[in-house]
Amino acid sequence: MSLFLIISVVLTGCSESESENASSDQTKDGRVVVDFWTFWGSETRRPIIEKIVKDFNESQDEIFVKHTYLPWGDIWTKNLASIAAGNPADVIINDINTVSHRAKNEQAMNLTKYIEKEDNFKDSFYPELWNAVTYKDEAYAVPFNTDTRLLFYNKDAFKEAGLDPDKPPKTWKELEEYAKKLDKKNGDRYERIGFYPVWGSFGPGSWAINGDQGRNWIEDKEVLVNTEGKVEALSWVRSWRERLGDNTINEFKSQFGNKQANPFISGKVAMYADVATFYTQLRDYGKDVNFGVAPIPAKDEESKHWSMGGGFVAEVPKGADHPEEAFEFIKYLTGVEAQTYWATKNFDNVANIEASKKAAESEELSEEGKYVYQKAVDNLEVTKLTPVPVYAPDYLSMINPQIDAIMLGQTDAKKALDKAQKDVENIVEKNTK
Repeated sequence: MSLFLIISVVLTGCSESESENASSDQTKDGRVVVDFWTFWGSETRRPIIEKIVKDFNESQDEIFVKHTYLPWGDIWTKNLASIAAGNPADVIINDINTVSHRAKNEQAMNLTKYIEKEDNFKDSFYPELWNAVTYKDEAYAVPFNTDTRLLFYNKDAFKEAGLDPDKPPKTWKELEEYAKKLDKKNGDRYERIGFYPVWGSFGPGSWAINGDQGRNWIEDKEVLVNTEGKVEALSWVRSWRERLGDNTINEFKSQFGNKQANPFISGKVAMYADVATFYTQLRDYGKDVNFGVAPIPAKDEESKHWSMGGGFVAEVPKGADHPEEAFEFIKYLTGVEAQTYWATKNFDNVANIEASKKAAESEELSEEGKYVYQKAVDNLEVTKLTPVPVYAPDYLSMINPQIDAIMLGQTDAKKALDKAQKDVENIVEKNTK
């Protein structure tokens, strides 16, 4: 029995703060207990989310939020199992790009009736994020945080190559020109690569959308896989591998390991596309790196600097015991005070517009931190999410193998994307009849 109890505590990930006077439904002083599940268990993030919970609990005397940490991956499985069993959490942090699926499958609660009681509630959030939490024009979650990709570049390497460190590349053409000047060779062997587009967190699929005027693979049931822009983009990404050669790329990649050995931090790569929060690695492990930050280069001077993003939402699982109290906590969690605190302590992009602006000016951040954070906030205007359509839940499984084949040189971009276009069209047609 003792072993069973120990295992139960480990599996549920309960924090000490959860047991404070709280039973399953009510505290001893009559406050409604709201069960709140997250996957934030690191030494950095867990104290921050628990401080937000503590502040909420102290701000009023009707609701007591009980925070439960569950490991990444396990939280999704347990959420679905608890919904099926009829005993879910009251609030859970979940993926933003799949909200519509949980809405369709009746796994998330419609929050519209609560939101409509609030003045201009949805206007507090970035439109791209709000659109991702709606299904059939009704909201099934509230955006919590997001991310965006930026171009980090080494200013000292720019000076060494005769480039202006205050003028990063703005277009693909300039990116290529800069990269060639930044390449550093010893004979036939590369000591530094100016840029390689799939290192970091801006992969071939992101470049495809960047090069196609920010259009996703599917928009409003229109399949946009083999567009001219995406074909050109993937051909362009492949050309970098052909120029540098497989041996060079594989040799460099084998050297990348822990955070200190990141190719940009170690000086192996002069320009690097990654999430804005990459700054925290530079802050902690790359103190000697003189860097600048810029938007992702656009396809040409007529195009925007489209970036990709994701994020998480606060959601009330279907069947939750206390939806009204849950929404009260969600309002606090996604409000200016809590969002600003989360943003500055985690250096994380948040969903609340006013909180984003406050974080960029916060004294909690260094001048360098403010500079990067403001660049990230500005970049949210050109950041696209990729919500998974309910009528094509596995469409990426038809696109990604074709992208892999292009990158490996097994087929050309036009042929590969034509095949993917037909496969996705068939799925969309089948599921929208």
